[in-house]
Amino acid sequence: MSAYIWQKSSYCAQGEACIHVAAAGPGSVGLTESSDPTGAILRTTPTAWAALVRTIKESRTRD
Repeated sequence: MSAYIWQKSSYCAQGEACIHVAAAGPGSVGLTESSDPTGAILRTTPTAWAALVRTIKESRTRD
């Protein structure tokens, strides 16, 4: 797990309220929270991750 190269969300606010994203191997995306990046890691597919990001972006433009 330490081999991941974590990237901090560009929408991160001040403090530790962020998510980090990393390529977790072929066909896998890893997500973790910045307050404990070595803790629980959620893994998903690139397709599911892209759908989540797209949905969040679309909902932000409607508010």
